Amino acid sequence: MDELELLDWKRRIFELYAEIRADPQPERAWQHWRDVREELFRSHPQSPSPTARPLYFDYDRALRVHGTVEPADREHREIATSGEEPYSFTRFARTRFELAGEQRSLDLYWLDGYGGGVFLSFADATSGTETYGACRYLLDTVKGSDLGERDGKLVLDFNFAYNPSCAYDPRWVCPLAPPGNRLAVAVRAGERV
Repeated sequence: MDELELLDWKRRIFELYAEIRADPQPERAWQHWRDVREELFRSHPQSPSPTARPLYFDYDRALRVHGTVEPADREHREIATSGEEPYSFTRFARTRFELAGEQRSLDLYWLDGYGGGVFLSFADATSGTETYGACRYLLDTVKGSDLGERDGKLVLDFNFAYNPSCAYDPRWVCPLAPPGNRLAVAVRAGERV
């Protein structure tokens, strides 16, 4: 059954991110993340593309930052997807961090559907040229993608940015980057095209 296969995929991703959070060496954890993702892409029945091999930028320590989370006015938003219908989210906070020598921020969203979950997608100056045009994901706790916190700050390691499944196969419908989550800087980290 497809649902049980998808459950297995999610279980493996949750386990992978738990291993990553437990590893004190981010670059080693990143290599493990890549290895497991490549194996899942190649062999799992719920792979977004068994023939695709994700490509990555080299690990860059400067692109691992810790974001201060600040409450934001709660705002219900319908976020565009790769399909015909938007998904319902509530913006609940913003994370502020330094990247490329400047203060930046990205909005944090809560998925309004059953079970909810924190969601953070972003686009940047590489989108559509060096990376998938619609966005990449940093946090999607519904799927287990979560690097945790350090000293009360959100770990935002752009080296772990990945393409949504719809980048590989249109049967997957994925929420895209909302307007507030577009960075003017080129983030050459994580998955690329």
